[in-house]
Amino acid sequence: MRPRTVGVLGLARSGRAAAKLALSRGERVFASDAGASAEIESAAAEIRALGGEAETGGHSVDKLAQCDVLIVSPGIPPQAEILRDARLAGIPRVPELEYAYQNLAAPVLCVTGTNGKSTTTALAAHLLQGAELDAPAAGNIGIALSEVALRSEPPDWVVVEASSFQLAGTDTFAPRIGVVTNLSPDHLDRYSSIAEYYGDKARMFANASPSDVWVLNGEDEAVRSLPGNAVGRRRYFRTETPLPVEEDGGYVSVDGSLTLRDEGKDAALVNVTELRLLGRHNWANALAASIAALAAGAPHTAIVSGLRSFRGLAHRLEVVAEHDNVVWINDSKATNISSTRVALASMTRPTVLLLGGRHKGEPYTGLLDAMKDVVRIVIAYGEAGPGIVADLGKHMSVAYVMGPFEDVVSTAARQARAGDAILLSPACSSFDMFRDYEERGRRFAELAIRHAEASHG
Repeated sequence: MRPRTVGVLGLARSGRAAAKLALSRGERVFASDAGASAEIESAAAEIRALGGEAETGGHSVDKLAQCDVLIVSPGIPPQAEILRDARLAGIPRVPELEYAYQNLAAPVLCVTGTNGKSTTTALAAHLLQGAELDAPAAGNIGIALSEVALRSEPPDWVVVEASSFQLAGTDTFAPRIGVVTNLSPDHLDRYSSIAEYYGDKARMFANASPSDVWVLNGEDEAVRSLPGNAVGRRRYFRTETPLPVEEDGGYVSVDGSLTLRDEGKDAALVNVTELRLLGRHNWANALAASIAALAAGAPHTAIVSGLRSFRGLAHRLEVVAEHDNVVWINDSKATNISSTRVALASMTRPTVLLLGGRHKGEPYTGLLDAMKDVVRIVIAYGEAGPGIVADLGKHMSVAYVMGPFEDVVSTAARQARAGDAILLSPACSSFDMFRDYEERGRRFAELAIRHAEASHG
């Protein structure tokens, strides 16, 4: 019987890894990407060197139509022209996450939600590694899950950050531990409704078993209801309200200690002042990661040590410079309204807020209550700039900068006063000016450091 032919749409990180995985299993591969960047060309060259076919700069639909299955990278939206081509209508489509899972021999700890996924994923992996477990972070953070599936020796656990795009279309994916950080409207430029967006998140519970553990935000009703009737043991985390006596999970005690409850027994971990993470939302992330790590076998001692040593991730409320008593904070990962609201709740200084990029569908008036008594001025920029001015200009001071990002940052520097924070928390995607939020964050950090050095003469 001839080997199956696998078509791979998209040659970024996940597509490249999926193509390599398919080739390692003896399958034929035809990989196709409409882009032609240096990164894409490098991926195509690697696939060809391994014996597969690869094209860049466009899609040969007739060749894709001869494939037995299509692995679709999460960055390609369902409404993309190539996926709507009638010639591909009868070919099964598999997300990279699903394909990798089908070839994975390790248990999965999966983290999803709207905000906090990356920090929770990285922290959970850090806690497990501190317990001397082999537990790489993969999926939407770290390496593609297909890279883990390629390993000759499977790890003890894989901690997978899964976006709604990655979970969409999964069929057999079945994590043994699942975390939902929070839920709020997002990606309304890709989804027709909030229910559709939440529905893709709920795919994490589709293959639940009684031994599974679900770590849920107990203060978010959308999260509590997301599993529906899925079997498994529920663990809840809370930072604002007490944990009911009948629930296991984690909470913040009156004295500020992160505390776990397992089978009705409470055990304090660390005080929130010992965390190297800014903001109350990170207390929730720390609790969620700790509950998940405990369920995966990490002892309390390793969790305590890991919480104290974890330094957080770049582009998430990351302090990148300070001069003349002005703090520059990079929160470029905040690509939606709810993320920016979280960042504003963490501010303890008057704030100059950089807001802009490519609009994602939500009105910016959703930030007004979070801005009250925190934001002195908004610096609006990018494609979303006019919309930000329209939504917020009647309510507060908004400066619209039409020029390049350097002009945006320079304007913020001029507006800042001693004691202020300059916060990049854009509530928008980066694609009008940058390749991704990471490039935007790096550029902001570079410019912040430049302004800091210039101020010191």
